[in-house]
Formats: sequence, C-alpha cells, structure tokens
Amino acid sequence: MVNEPSYLPQEYGWIEVICGGMFSGKTEELIRRARRAQIAGQQVLVIKPSVDNRYSSSEVVSHNETTIPSLVVGSADEIIEKSQNFRVICIDEAQFFDNKLLHIVNELANNNKRVIIAGLDMDYEGKPFGPMPYLLAIAEFVTKLHAICTKSGMLASYSQRVIDSDSQVLVGEYDAYEPRARHCFTRGIDKRTKKL
Repeated sequence: MVNEPSYLPQEYGWIEVICGGMFSGKTEELIRRARRAQIAGQQVLVIKPSVDNRYSSSEVVSHNETTIPSLVVGSADEIIEKSQNFRVICIDEAQFFDNKLLHIVNELANNNKRVIIAGLDMDYEGKPFGPMPYLLAIAEFVTKLHAICTKSGMLASYSQRVIDSDSQVLVGEYDAYEPRARHCFTRGIDKRTKKL
C-alpha cells in the first residue's frame, strides 16, 4: 500500500518516507511523486548522495531506468542551502547520509516544505540502516515497499548480499544483492556466519 498525502494545504510542510529492501521500487516511487508535484506546478528539487553513481552522475535512476535530473551532494549539510527556492525536496538513497539529515529534513518541513525521502530501511545484515529508522519515526507518512524473493517468490523485505564483503556500504545491483523473504534471508545469514 502506498501511503501518500493528498489534498493537504501547501502552506504546511511534512515528511514522507518510502522504504524497503533492494529492488522494491523505492526510487521509482520517489520519481513518481516528484513528477506529480511538477505537474501540479510546484518547484521540485531531487537530491542524491555522491556515493550513488551506479547509473548516472547527474540523475536519479531507478532499476527500471526511469530517470529524473538531480543535484548530487557530498553531505547532508549542503541540502538546506540548495533547497531554498523549492517547495518539494526529494532525497534518494537517504541511508547513505549521516544523522545530520534528521535535523535538516525537520528544518525543511518546519519551513513549509514537502520532503520526500527514499532509502533502504535495513542493511545487508537486516539491521536498521543509517538515519532511516529515525526518519521513519519523525515522518508523517511512511510507505514500505516489497520486492519479490528470488528464492521463494514471496514478498521480500530483506536485501541479501551474495558476494563477500563486510562493508556496510557497498553500492551494487543484482550482482551483489538479491531480494529475500524473511525465512530465505535468515538461512542466507546463517550460511554466511558459518563461513566466517
């Protein structure tokens, strides 16, 4: 289910978070909301962290290759300054920012901006990822999306890392991750722990 505000007065701000595992459609949903705001004549700024350069250095790109122009920032600190002339601020891959993002998005929403955030809620170990759990707590609207598990065909909430790496941040695609349902994910984690 998509939990998106409708018919809210524009003189108020709020925070929307779109979360889920890899390949669940988070970026696609962020782009959809950004485009709808543009159609409504609102000034929209789309932001992505510089660490995410998988598909493009200047656009937010979904796994389905849907694109939207974006501003690339190295840190959350840059967002306030860059967003002054915009009504809607969209932030993709929010898990890659530090916890300063919490203060920044609160400030934006308190200044009557609509803030739309997309990001992984859990890392490859199934643990809350970066600022995402806190963003979920302060958001007025939360949408959790699911992929399809590559092992069982059930709804997948987890991102199983399928290559050897212990780094929490490893930007990758199907070569590095697969969507998994809980029971398939825990089996994969058990196998991985036994290797170590």
